[in-house]
Amino acid sequence: MTCEELLTYLSSYIDHELTEALAQDARLHLATCQNCQVVLNTTQQVILLGHGQAKRSIPAERRERLFAQLQAALLDSEPDQTL
Repeated sequence: MTCEELLTYLSSYIDHELTEALAQDARLHLATCQNCQVVLNTTQQVILLGHGQAKRSIPAERRERLFAQLQAALLDSEPDQTL
């Protein structure tokens, strides 16, 4: 497997969705390619960080203010229909 091929299959490799033959090829390539090891490790870290961020939420009061501001901005930007 080449570096380009590994990048093509990287998401499926991380998700354990490759056939055993492709997964084995990927493991063999990763065992000898430092660059692809870095790409794999970095991608996995970004996924983990993203999962941690998904658990955050905006407090209710702040969310209500934000939606009110968005609604006001939307109403201000609508063209005047009374012409």
